[in-house]
Amino acid sequence: MPNDKLKNYLHLHLIVLIWGFTAVLGKLITIDAIPLVWYRMLIASSLVAVFILIKGHSIRFSIKTTMIMLLAGLIIALHWVTFFKAIKVSNVSIALVTMSTGALFTAFLEPIWYGRKMIWYEVVFGLMVVFGLYLIFNVNTSYSQGIYLALISAFLGSVFTLINGQLIKTHKPSAIAFYELMSGALFITFYLAMDGSFNGAFFALPLNDWFFIFLLATVCTAYAFIAAIKVMRFISPYTVMLTINLEPVYGILLALLIFGQSEKMSLFFYIGALIIVTTIIANGILKTRRKANNEG
Repeated sequence: MPNDKLKNYLHLHLIVLIWGFTAVLGKLITIDAIPLVWYRMLIASSLVAVFILIKGHSIRFSIKTTMIMLLAGLIIALHWVTFFKAIKVSNVSIALVTMSTGALFTAFLEPIWYGRKMIWYEVVFGLMVVFGLYLIFNVNTSYSQGIYLALISAFLGSVFTLINGQLIKTHKPSAIAFYELMSGALFITFYLAMDGSFNGAFFALPLNDWFFIFLLATVCTAYAFIAAIKVMRFISPYTVMLTINLEPVYGILLALLIFGQSEKMSLFFYIGALIIVTTIIANGILKTRRKANNEG
């Protein structure tokens, strides 16, 4: 029905807006990136566990699959740590635009991952993204650390996506999310314990931090993950891809609205950002058409 389609499409935009708001929350939360991600993954995995119990989903897997999920949990933990660290040392706009290169990392990693040939336009798009990053970096050298961290985060996010792309074919998203979120929390727990970080000060957070962390773990992680999977069953991959690419746009607009002057960048930043976002969207359009032609 047309109304149902519109409802799911608007729901998808809400989810992408929530993902964009994640970066804003990372800036609002005052604690460092590692404890921030620890709280996020621990709370989110607990909520997913409750969801699994209610739904009665099985979480039994082979040893090999479990090990792959544990590895994915470590990767997503490092992905989030570097992402939030990038926000802390630069700003939301720098982190989000640089993070959008993840789609191009995936385009270059996929041929290696699946043993196929490189597609010519992916090389061209890769060079365009490099040029866009050059414009951003050249006029914002004070944010170089944030750019490097966001690039590492984008690469890790790409690897995580490729791993999950295989897992999702045969396993329930909620079970995958539980293992990955819980294992990521356990890895960080081990690190924090070895570092001697668990003390009274670690848990004595300002009230605002507790509120924003809970919002991050519940709405931006547990809810957004499950809702995205549900919506993607009713909307074409092409529409989903185009909408998800709006995440940095939504995030930057929200950051400008909330943080104001600290998020205002030079003209060359926005030119570079436009080149990167346009390239990512163009890549997605061509890949979707190519896939449709191959299936046809």
